[in-house]
Amino acid sequence: MLFDDLRATVAAYLPHQDLSPLEKAYQFGADRHGPQLRVSGEPYITHPLNVALILTRFKADLASLTAAILHDVVEDTETPLTEVEQMFGKQVSDLVDGMTKIGKIEFRSSQERLAENFRKMLFAMAKDVRVILIKLADRLHNMRTIEALPPAKKRRIAQETLDIYAPLASRLGIYGIKSELEDLCLRHIKPDVYKELKGKIAAKKAERIAYIDEVKEKLESELKKYGFQNAIVYGRPKHFFSIYKKMVERHLAFEDIHDLFAFRIIVESVKDCYEALGVVHAMWKPMPGRFKDYIAMPKANMYQSLHTTVIRPNGEPAEIQIRTHEMHETCEFGI
Repeated sequence: MLFDDLRATVAAYLPHQDLSPLEKAYQFGADRHGPQLRVSGEPYITHPLNVALILTRFKADLASLTAAILHDVVEDTETPLTEVEQMFGKQVSDLVDGMTKIGKIEFRSSQERLAENFRKMLFAMAKDVRVILIKLADRLHNMRTIEALPPAKKRRIAQETLDIYAPLASRLGIYGIKSELEDLCLRHIKPDVYKELKGKIAAKKAERIAYIDEVKEKLESELKKYGFQNAIVYGRPKHFFSIYKKMVERHLAFEDIHDLFAFRIIVESVKDCYEALGVVHAMWKPMPGRFKDYIAMPKANMYQSLHTTVIRPNGEPAEIQIRTHEMHETCEFGI
């Protein structure tokens, strides 16, 4: 059951917190949404529960999770905001109110949509950034479950997501949500391109896994040799949208893109970041013009990492990011 999963997940990172407000919100939301169904035919309450589950990735606080479960009760049922405040307190009702206001924004043109929505959403964020995080989780679950909608509506929602919500997640430094939103948007805006990319990448799955494992093992071995016993190395294929964007911007065919993978090294300190960079550059030749120091010069959203691209002995480039655990937390969970 979704609520049981939610409660267990929250209990794991808030072990000493009274979770009864979550159960109360679930019962209240289930009662108010009643027999309401999503377009897919599922009970409507499954949506706010999934939104709350997404928020647990960011170890969201109890007020955010409670508001996530209740985020549609004012907009979609006859429940007044005052009742939410009476039952769950002002903090939760303010978050629900912020979500309701964002949900009512309408646009007369695409240009107005881009400008107005950013202004109003950023204004809401200035009051409480948790409203934006709940909204991003809401949009992510809607994009994950968009299949039941008519094709034209799917494309419209996907384009709006690409124009507004993915850049907003990027501004907040929530790259996990940003990347998933972009891939889902590509799937519905350009389904043929998405299907082709997915097929070509899947065709070389075994080769891809072997390549990632090989690079990881070499990095781990070399780093340990130089005293980085606790360094963590990750490797992953790049996201579909990232590959598609590179193909469009550089006028390349899929077969001409060689840096399809990204590697990440996580170390203990800033000093370790630069020393690990030296180890990597001693292993493989760095590509000129492809080094970026976001530690000395962080992005506006507080993102920090060293970025380098190196040429491996087989002539293929490998993109590597180096950061501390704290920088990694900021990158994963945003500001």
